[in-house]
Parts: sequence; structure tokens; C-alpha cells
Amino acid sequence: MSLPRLIARVVPWDKEVAVAAIESGVDALWVPDGRASSARELGRVVTACAEGDLREGTDFRVTRMEGVEDETRIAGSPPDAAWIVFPRDREIIPLENLVAWGRRILVVARTPADVSLYRGVLEKGVYGLVLDAGDPAGMRTLAAAARTGTEDVSLVPARVVGVVPLGMGDRVCVDTCTWIEGSRGMLVGNGSAGMFLVCAENVPNPYVLPRPFRVNAGAVHSYCRVPGGRTAYLSELVAGSGVLLVDDSGGGEAAWVGRAKVERRPLVLVRAVGPSGNEHSIVLQNAETIRLVGPGGATPSIARIAAGDEVLLMEERAGRHFGVAVEETIREK
Repeated sequence: MSLPRLIARVVPWDKEVAVAAIESGVDALWVPDGRASSARELGRVVTACAEGDLREGTDFRVTRMEGVEDETRIAGSPPDAAWIVFPRDREIIPLENLVAWGRRILVVARTPADVSLYRGVLEKGVYGLVLDAGDPAGMRTLAAAARTGTEDVSLVPARVVGVVPLGMGDRVCVDTCTWIEGSRGMLVGNGSAGMFLVCAENVPNPYVLPRPFRVNAGAVHSYCRVPGGRTAYLSELVAGSGVLLVDDSGGGEAAWVGRAKVERRPLVLVRAVGPSGNEHSIVLQNAETIRLVGPGGATPSIARIAAGDEVLLMEERAGRHFGVAVEETIREK
């Protein structure tokens, strides 16, 4: 089992703190030896202790950052070793060194300021956080700080150069576990170099009731942006998958898929040219309720979008290997 990125430390054991951590959505509980069963009575949760799912010395190592020798010990360990680090007085340089060397470190955070500091190490952040609070309210506050981190993207206006009805095909409705308001939606495209912001079905219309949890995202072959700077095919999404929701300012947050519906529908191809001069495209269901997002948060229906209109997209270099950006010669058309 890989080490989770958000762990709550409940040592000594405190049932109410553990409940607060679980309800706040942490990935695992680090509890005293002998308390794994107590933690599991509260819900389905990964535990770290002698009899738990994760064990010190096997799945992770623990150290206090007291001096350069501790930094050296972590740096000299195997590259795949995971460390939980108790930092000294919020010292940041040793953590920067370890992040630069690609070491997997989870840092113990006791305040929201700690959370912000450690997540910003070298702009990349540490591998994960261990939340350490003495009471339920403190744990909820820490977890909220850890969960509010956004994954912002840069959106640019692109000029539509063509809208072409296609035949029938399979499209994916992504029903999330999140109430999606305003101009928020998913980044989707035929290629990884240009992804369009497809709005959620949250706009009232005379045809069907709004589905503010749903993004009618596009054809099954399409790329979509998921958390961590990765992409996935829409066809790969299942209940429990993570997707990235983005608004017209580029602010993103993770959401979870509750259901992905694939149905045969008439499709339409939208082509647009970004500031780079490159052309990008997306295949969507040909229906009035499908909307792209334009500058200023406008959400024009696909039924009304025409050549010359502007829509928002994310432009970046093409090249993905199993969803991860790679440097290689590649053309997507």
C-alpha cells in the first residue's frame, strides 16, 4: 500500500479527535499501537500502527529534524523510502533540500500556517502532511486548511473557427459528488495541448431540470484534466475517480466521480485557435444544454456558438504518457 498524502496523528488516542479527522476527509489515521480496531470502529479508514495497514519501519520511517545528520540520513535512504518528519521550529531549508532531491517526506503540521508553509516548499510542496491537533476543533481546522488548496490552471481565450455537426457517437456524462455552481466545469479536449472548459449542467433551461452535479463532458476518447497535473481519458472515469473542477478564473479543486454515464448521442466538433496560433478541438454532445465557458464567465450553449466567438481553454505543450506530461516530439491533430 502506498503511503497516503494526508494523515491525522491521533497520539495519544482520542476518539473525538479521530472522528473529527475522519469526518474531515483525511486519508489515514496514525494511532498508538493497539488502537487500530478502535479507529476502524469509527469508519473505513487506513490505520498506521504496529497492527495497522501501514507500519513504521516497513511502510514509512520517522525522524525529528534536529540537525544536518537527520537530513543526511533521509537523503541517503533509498529513493522510494517514505519519511514522516517532525520539523524543528518550522525550518524550511532542510525540507527544500529533500524535496529538491526527490525524497518522499510527510511533514507534521500543527497550525494552518504550517500547512501553507509546507505545501509551498519549492512551489512544489512536500509529498504529504501529517496533521497533529490536540482537540477536535483543531483537527477540523487543520484538515480544512489542507483541503482548501487549489490546483490553479492558466486559461486563455480562444477564437472559434468552426462548429461541425457529426454523426452518432458515445459521450460521457460525469456525475460528481460535488454541487457545481457558476462557470465551473471540467477541462476536456481532443488533445492534451488544448482543453476546453465545459460548464456543468447548472443553467436553468426550458428542456430539462438543471443537474448541478453533472458535466456532460464529451466523447469517450477525450482527454480530461484530473488532480495532480495529470490527464485521463473520459472512458476511464468510474465511481471514485478524481477529476479537476475549474472556474473561469482558472481556480481548480478536486471532485470525486459518483457515476459516469456513457450513452449514444449526436455529436458536434468545435474547433478553436488559441493565442499560440495552434488549433484545438473538442467533440461534445450536440444538445442545447451543453455549454462551454467564455471570457468573463459567460456560458454559451453549444447550439449558439459560432465561428468568431471566444471560449476559454488551457493551452500547454502536447505530450502525455499514461496521463503524465512528458518531453517528446508529438503532434495531436
